[in-house]
Amino acid sequence: QVQLVESGGGLVQAGNSLRLSCAASGRTGTRYDWGWFRQAPGKVREFVAATNWNGGITFYGDSVRGRFAISRDDAKNTAYLQMDSLRPEDTAVYYCAAGVFGPAWTTIPNMERLWDYWGQGTQVTVSS
Repeated sequence: QVQLVESGGGLVQAGNSLRLSCAASGRTGTRYDWGWFRQAPGKVREFVAATNWNGGITFYGDSVRGRFAISRDDAKNTAYLQMDSLRPEDTAVYYCAAGVFGPAWTTIPNMERLWDYWGQGTQVTVSS
């Protein structure tokens, strides 16, 4: 089992930045793929970003591409989501996820059901 804990959320004005962290504990010997999703009130959970086991592959949702960046620090068992140029529509609870998709993705893991482990979420609120 792997436990994931997100941090770094908060209230920020539009145009500013935040960096979310996701720390893993437990069975961390496996090099997991990391992902971020978000869910706004009344909406379905939306794919944000993912990176593969060594950071060599990254993929982003259309609404955040060019503004957000996912990264990983395996020495710290931590994934990050750098969020720049934030907009009010980025307001949501952000969740990190971990899974294993092999050395080369055969499909983009942008669906919730593909991921094995989830954090509890961290709130991001962007004011206009």
